[in-house]
Amino acid sequence: MDSTAVSHIRTTFKALAAADDGGIGVTRSFYSILFAKYPDMREIFPAVMEMQADRLLEAIAYVVENLDDMDKVQSFLVQLGRDHRRYGITEDHFIAVGGTLISTLERFAGTELWTEEVDLAWREAVALIAAVMLGEINSGDGPGTWTGTVVEHKQVLQDVAIVRLQLDQPMTYGAGQYVGVSVPSRPRMWRYLSPAIPANDAGQIEFHVRRVAGGWVSPAMVRGVTPGERWSLSAPLGSLGVDRTTGRDQLMIASGTGIAPLRAQIMEMAMRGNNPRVHLFVGGTYPCDLYDLETLWQLARTNPWLTVIPVSEENVNPWWHTDPPPVTPPGMSERLTGKLGEVVAEFGTWEDRDIQIVGSPSTVRTVKYRLQAKGTPMENVRHDPLF
Repeated sequence: MDSTAVSHIRTTFKALAAADDGGIGVTRSFYSILFAKYPDMREIFPAVMEMQADRLLEAIAYVVENLDDMDKVQSFLVQLGRDHRRYGITEDHFIAVGGTLISTLERFAGTELWTEEVDLAWREAVALIAAVMLGEINSGDGPGTWTGTVVEHKQVLQDVAIVRLQLDQPMTYGAGQYVGVSVPSRPRMWRYLSPAIPANDAGQIEFHVRRVAGGWVSPAMVRGVTPGERWSLSAPLGSLGVDRTTGRDQLMIASGTGIAPLRAQIMEMAMRGNNPRVHLFVGGTYPCDLYDLETLWQLARTNPWLTVIPVSEENVNPWWHTDPPPVTPPGMSERLTGKLGEVVAEFGTWEDRDIQIVGSPSTVRTVKYRLQAKGTPMENVRHDPLF
């Protein structure tokens, strides 16, 4: 797209996003209009739409922000199209969604802001999004969904469970990616989870799930799962992973269940003969939140290129957690106390490293802020845009 069209789109979107509700009113209105005009499309979407509206706004914001980097936009839209295979999307669906989105944006922007040039720019952008996503949907490259059977469910904390599945057919994914997961007790409601082990020919997969306060899906995954239950998985998404082309060592930072995609990468690296140095900081509020620490220590003991540094904000566990903390093995780093971003930044700028951050959006923002304040080049930092 030319720079003038990109400017029109960004100006319009910033004005809408600057509203008191942060643009959520636009997305909610969009879905209301869409379902009124095309009632059959309601069956594609979950019963509860709050998260869906948020993700639509995040996806549009990501595309708008990166319109002058079409390689980045195309890569994102290809993955988004692959993810939408599970819904059975057709060209007619894209026509309905595109037309409704343009009408909704025009309504909220008003006649002064929504000029003929703005209208053409948005229609070009919507056509681009539809073409890339539909091309991936119709490519036939892999199934739309995978199915698997829960073989083990282990609750390691009050709000965290480890779930292992046996897939009916193996899934190929990159260590560090994530997949949509649907459980039978919450039909048409998908939660994105990162596999905690690399892809394998046996079709085995493991997820670490934290219960989200007020969430619809995660509580059922943490407390309401029994072996034998059948889950559905969507195509893998995301761009995290070790980039060996840079030749740089790695800094990995994880909070809570964010350890899953980083652990999968480290396990995959352990299968290779030559690896860069990796410093892994794993954090939590309490020492018990470092539930996977013994596995990480075992990986560090057998792989000298890996250093694991545990961090907790509190020095003791809450009263309801009665298990004793693990004893630090000889040669392993002692647990440090403090906020994760502050502790990592105390070690320096890490300017010679490729950096990955995984955790809640607030954790990612806070860690990035601390590193940036220390002088870390932000072009070295990666995290998934919508996860």
